[in-house]
Amino acid sequence: MSTLRPSVEGASAGDNLNASLLMMGSTALFVINDTLTKIVMQDLPLAQVIAMRGVMVCLLLFAIAWVRGVLPSLSVLSNPYVILRTIADAVTTFLYMLALANIPIGNASAIYQALPLVVTVGAAIFLGESVGWRRWVATFIGFIGVIIIVRPGMEGFSIYSIAVLLSVVSSAARDLATRRMPRGLSSITVAAITATAITALGWIALPFVGMAPFEPLHVTFMAVAAVLLSCGYILIVAAMRRGDVGFVAPFRYAALVFAVLMGFLVFNELPDLWEVVGSIIVVGSGLYTIYRERRRRVVKPIKAQVH
Repeated sequence: MSTLRPSVEGASAGDNLNASLLMMGSTALFVINDTLTKIVMQDLPLAQVIAMRGVMVCLLLFAIAWVRGVLPSLSVLSNPYVILRTIADAVTTFLYMLALANIPIGNASAIYQALPLVVTVGAAIFLGESVGWRRWVATFIGFIGVIIIVRPGMEGFSIYSIAVLLSVVSSAARDLATRRMPRGLSSITVAAITATAITALGWIALPFVGMAPFEPLHVTFMAVAAVLLSCGYILIVAAMRRGDVGFVAPFRYAALVFAVLMGFLVFNELPDLWEVVGSIIVVGSGLYTIYRERRRRVVKPIKAQVH
């Protein structure tokens, strides 16, 4: 019997609600991790940060996997969807951190919010997931909100902005591959495999950029970031596997709120009027998808009885 999901099944309203909470929790952890990482990257090169933080993340995740008896096996490592997800996540991490080191955290986060639109389109095309026209419209409006947020900084559009956009594409591939992985595969196992690949990428690149001297504060920040990143990995994998992709993906927009908050508290970056307007549009579109999803779940069983 195959352990792969033959098709993408519709999640229940409860599953989608839980998945949305998991997604928002993961975005909060990722933004705080980004903040700490950006601080460290002001003194250390990107590859060194990826390598050092990665070792901490791997130690933590493999320890958890060992305790829970879900260490990765050769059969898991040979699964094509696990391989695709791992490669896509490693590429995403490298591209996004490259951008994060060179542009404001708010700008990077805002550009990255194009991801839910790409995932929604991908889920409909490649996974056959049902996405109603109202959710299409809500997602598109959310994307317009992202554009409004990015607009004030467009004069500074650079190769690093392009790096974020490319990370959006690789992130979409990662999330879609997550939905096709074996049903019984532990989220911790997936996170451990991904962390290993990302860490290896950092160590491979390290000889080309050199290693800068680091202080205890750097290690402390990276250790905290490693814990947050590990938890974020687990939450986001669980979210994407529990709920409908088209429903869960827009909740990544919560990262905008977290990024603005951290930008103000840590980097003294205040959003202007257009960024506030864009954020309201993005959050509003996410809230509307919740309403439409609840309506769809009520109507769907009645329609099913007709056939």
